[in-house]
Amino acid sequence: MTIEIPDGSPFTLANLPYGVFSRPGEPARVGAAVGDHLVDLAPTLDEALFWQPTLNALLAAGPSRWAALRGRLLDLLTANGGRRAGKPYLISRAEVRMHQPFDVGDYVDFYSFIDHARNLGRILRPGTEPLTPNWRHLPIGYHGRSGTIVVSGTPINRPRGQRRLEGEELPGFGPSTRLDIEAEVGFVIGPASTPGQPVAASRFVEHVFGVVLVNDWSARDIQAWEYVPLGPFLGKSFATSISPWVVPLDALRGARVAPPAQEPPPLPHLVDDDPWALALTLEVSLNGEVVSHPPFAAMYWTPGQQLAHLTSNGASVRPGDLLASGTVSGPEPDQWGSLIELTDDGRSPIRLASGETRGFLEDGDTVVISATAPGVDGRPIGLGEVRGTIQPARA
Repeated sequence: MTIEIPDGSPFTLANLPYGVFSRPGEPARVGAAVGDHLVDLAPTLDEALFWQPTLNALLAAGPSRWAALRGRLLDLLTANGGRRAGKPYLISRAEVRMHQPFDVGDYVDFYSFIDHARNLGRILRPGTEPLTPNWRHLPIGYHGRSGTIVVSGTPINRPRGQRRLEGEELPGFGPSTRLDIEAEVGFVIGPASTPGQPVAASRFVEHVFGVVLVNDWSARDIQAWEYVPLGPFLGKSFATSISPWVVPLDALRGARVAPPAQEPPPLPHLVDDDPWALALTLEVSLNGEVVSHPPFAAMYWTPGQQLAHLTSNGASVRPGDLLASGTVSGPEPDQWGSLIELTDDGRSPIRLASGETRGFLEDGDTVVISATAPGVDGRPIGLGEVRGTIQPARA
């Protein structure tokens, strides 16, 4: 059998992303998306690995197991030489509920796009050099809160927190009035590394299974008051949304491009013998209206360098750890991946087709981030979407 895939579908045979789904009255288990359907891997391959309610066991299995699974899936879904082992169990994706695809261990959010860093520097530190002295020497990042990572579609409650309002001398406590988005891409860790042993940038593919889309919701007023001197905390930790489908690195080989030049050259522990970026084009929409197309190929610090830096002090990674890229922003205004950039910190609000304006998010607003990439077969593939709607703050 050959699967019919609708024109324009993000889930071609060159993609085959993995996720966790369920139907009413049935347990959550592992599937792979293809066209408008998914392959129910548990009965199709009859392995305990796929009856799990998370991808973590598959993540831990390692690159050779991932490659074998991908090859077997392609055989099942095509009439390639008559080597099909059986008919796959196909389910319409419209019938299923998607779950968070993996249990997140540790979560690190980086700050790896130079245009975003420059934009934020100009906004937050006007009249000074936009980039901090360390920015060109290491991938800056912070450890986030993995327990508040949620799957796409989960409502986002406006956070409450301490913030000092403009013109006031002392801080107060209340709902954030400057709620923002950050369009990002996340790398999902597979096999663990050895504690105390750094992972070289060139070994990235040995430890990373694939990618998801990330919206790192940010309360800018809470963040601005708290971040000196230790950085983001409660302004970030209330929620981070991820897409339900994990696209394997193998599916993105056709999207590899040369990364931007780095000046000065990185220190030896950050040298990558085979550096690459990914030609992903993100799309950010607010209430159904596209407001930005951030280009992921503009990433200054490569994924391999992020992993190398993260482990350079001996810290280890484990299956399900998530490494987020930081806000994806390019050099042009329509390529910026956060509202603080798109609206100049709220001073120049976006005007929507409805006539409404937005400096930052209001209750009821829905944000959708999607992305496409060149596929190895020449057809574009998609990473699905990460969606969230803002709900009022809870008392």
